[in-house]
Amino acid sequence: MKNPPSIISRAKFDFINSSVIEKLESYNSKLSPELEAIPKLDPYSLNGQKLRLDFIRKQSNSNLDYLSGEKVFNDNESLKGNIENYIGMTQVPTGIIGPIVINGTHAQGGFYVPLATTEGTLLASYNRGAKACRESGAITTITLQEGVQRTPTFKFKNLIDLGKFVTWVLDNKETFSALTRESSNYAILNDVGINIEGNILILRFEYTSGDAAGQNMVTICTDRICKYILENCPIKPVFWTIEGNTSGDKKATSLATRVRGKKITSEITLKRTAIESVLKTTPELLQQQWKISTSGAIKCGSNGTGMHPANALAALFMACGQDVACTGEASTALTRMEIDENGDLYCSITMPNIIVGTVGGGTSFPTQKECLQMIDCYGPGKSTKLAEIAINVCLAGEISILAAMSCGQFTAAHQKFGR
Repeated sequence: MKNPPSIISRAKFDFINSSVIEKLESYNSKLSPELEAIPKLDPYSLNGQKLRLDFIRKQSNSNLDYLSGEKVFNDNESLKGNIENYIGMTQVPTGIIGPIVINGTHAQGGFYVPLATTEGTLLASYNRGAKACRESGAITTITLQEGVQRTPTFKFKNLIDLGKFVTWVLDNKETFSALTRESSNYAILNDVGINIEGNILILRFEYTSGDAAGQNMVTICTDRICKYILENCPIKPVFWTIEGNTSGDKKATSLATRVRGKKITSEITLKRTAIESVLKTTPELLQQQWKISTSGAIKCGSNGTGMHPANALAALFMACGQDVACTGEASTALTRMEIDENGDLYCSITMPNIIVGTVGGGTSFPTQKECLQMIDCYGPGKSTKLAEIAINVCLAGEISILAAMSCGQFTAAHQKFGR
C-alpha cells in the first residue's frame, strides 16, 4: 500500500502488537516441512558444489543459474543508478548455512541463508550456531520499531532567531508530512526531532521507506521539506546543510536506544544437551565467556556488546545486494546470556539499526536476486522478513564464536578452516 497515514504526532517507543503475539504463540514447527541438513561432502570440489546447488534448488524452488556460473551477467543498461565507470563484476565466494528456524513477526519457518565471504571458518561457525539453535527450538523474533533519518542542520546569528525558527517548524509538521507524500510514493514522515547546540539547530526527520533501505528516498524528501522551509519561514539561517552527520548513516553511534532501519529483538533458550553436543562446551562456560566479552566491550568503549555481527551482515549484504557500508550502523548489537532454573542457557540479541531493502539498490542484479529468492525475500513486502533473518544469523554467530572461545576451540578452528 502506498503512503498510509503518517503517525507524526505519536510518541516513539518499542511496541509489540497483540496480533504479533497471537501469531508467535500459534507457531507450530511440527507443521513445517522436515528440514534437511546441507550436504557437506566434497566441500571444495565441483562435485560438492553441484550437490549443494541441487539441494538448495530443491529446498527453495528457485533458479540459481547466475550463482552457479551457468549464466553470465551482460545487461549493462541495468547498471544505471548503481555504479559509474563500470569494468566488470567482483566475484565473492558464496555458500549457505542452515536451516535456521525462526518464529518471527514476518519470518517464520526454516531458512537456508546465503552468505558471501572469503573468510575461512565463517560459514562453518554460523552453521554450527544455527544447528545448536535448531536443536533447541525456534528463535522467537519481534520487530519493535522502524525508521530512517536525515538530519539537516541550520546555523543562525543567535539563539533568539533559532528559537523563532523552531517555533515555525513545529507549527508546520503536517505540511512536511504532505510534502513527503508528494515527493515519494512510499516514504512516510513519522517524527520530527529537535536538537539545539548554541546557535546550531539539528532537525531529525524520521521516515519509514516501505521495502527500500531508503537512504536516497529520505534524502530527496528532506531536501524538498528544507527548500519549503527556506522559502516560507520568516527567519532565515545563515547556513544550512542537508545532513549534519548525526543521522547515524553508515557509522556506529551512541544512538542504540532509538532505531535506524529496523529495531529487532530475538531470543532462544539453548538446551544444555545441544550446547554440549553441538557447541562442545557447557552453559556455565558459555555464560562466563559472554560476561568477559561484555565487560571487554564496555572497557573499550564499544557501541554494543556483540562479538562480530558485522561478519554476518557483511556476508549477507554482499550476497543479497544490500549497501555493505551500512554494516557500520547495522552491526550495533546488545547480547545477553543467562542460565535458567533448568540449567539451560537463555540467549537474546537486540539490534536497533538493521537497515535493509528488498526492492531497489542492488537487489535486482542476477546473483543478488537469486540469493534473495532463496530465502523468499525478493520484492515488495519482504524487507522486515529479511531483517529478521539477518538478526538471527548474527545470533547464531554470537553463540558459536563465544562457545569456541569458552572451551579453547577458536584458534584450532581457524587453523583448520582458515588460511
